[in-house]
Amino acid sequence: MHKVELSYLLTPQRGKNALIRNPLMDLLHAVREQGSISKASKALDLSYRHVWGALKDWEQTLGRELIVWDKGQRARLTEFGEKLLWAERQAQARLAPQIEALTSDIERAFSTAFDDEAHVLTLYASHDAALSALREQAGARGLHLDIRFMGSVDAIAALNAGRCMMAGFHTLDQPGGQSVTARSYRNLLKPGLHKLIGFAHRTQGLMVARNNPLRITGIADLSRPGLRYMNRAEGTGTRVLLDELLAKAGVASSAIQGYQSQEPSHTAVAQAVASDAADAGLGIEAAAREKGLGFVPLAQERYHLVCLKSELPTPQVQALLQELQSRDWQVTLEQLPGYSGRLAQSGKVLSLRATLPWWTYRKEKPGKAKA
Repeated sequence: MHKVELSYLLTPQRGKNALIRNPLMDLLHAVREQGSISKASKALDLSYRHVWGALKDWEQTLGRELIVWDKGQRARLTEFGEKLLWAERQAQARLAPQIEALTSDIERAFSTAFDDEAHVLTLYASHDAALSALREQAGARGLHLDIRFMGSVDAIAALNAGRCMMAGFHTLDQPGGQSVTARSYRNLLKPGLHKLIGFAHRTQGLMVARNNPLRITGIADLSRPGLRYMNRAEGTGTRVLLDELLAKAGVASSAIQGYQSQEPSHTAVAQAVASDAADAGLGIEAAAREKGLGFVPLAQERYHLVCLKSELPTPQVQALLQELQSRDWQVTLEQLPGYSGRLAQSGKVLSLRATLPWWTYRKEKPGKAKA
């Protein structure tokens, strides 16, 4: 059975026939109507050589003859050629409503590209419920966020490689220079090159079964014999946070059953707990509430956005800052479980060195002017 591939063209206006066009069907229809390759070529505004060669190529591709090539006779389609035209007419007739809907959907999507008031910002980021809410809210105002969720480390690496305009990652408030967090992110960020933007303030904790039947109260409980933990992938901000909390509590990762397990998002971890595939997992409160789970708060986090300094004045980034600073966004944040609009500093351009105090520089010699 031969397969079908669809393609489309961008034109100032639709042609008379708005359905899906196929060049072979156009050739066959022209030959049948005109009765010769020469006349079909003129009708299609193509050269005889082009039409003749295209038909021969199609015959070789399909393994069937399309035209009866009797010399001196009127050109006509073979039975197979007629069946192809019939099959296409049937398909076009049956699928006309779906084809029209698909065409309209594609046109609406591309209308953004031709709208000077609309903006698209590519954002690679650690999974976060507030980002999903922002995408929906901003899209209605002409700012379209093209978000790809991944680990925090990978997101910043993608920013540095030029694969996105902005990255999203999260840390504890004022993580120390010797912390796991600092070791994970410090080499990826450079004061003077990157600009930090406040986005959200949220609570992370342990997602547990409803009513917390195992009476889990803190990070040390994860080392209990038989307690099953569901982890996030290495390189994710939540995995970094877990390692930070384990180090502070003096708990070895090897003591945790399930430390090597991996799920791609807060929602996936919450589902694992909800389906009794795990007893606990670190995540945001919003994911726990969505699945009807219990939640044991452990840490307050700042979710940061970061871009290159050179991108800060661009229309996309400026539109994002305006959206984040809006009263509507503050209200949206406050309505999400475990999030604070008041503490978020949303849309504020922050000092990288002050917010993440990981870099130290030698003091300038007396009398030396600052650059």
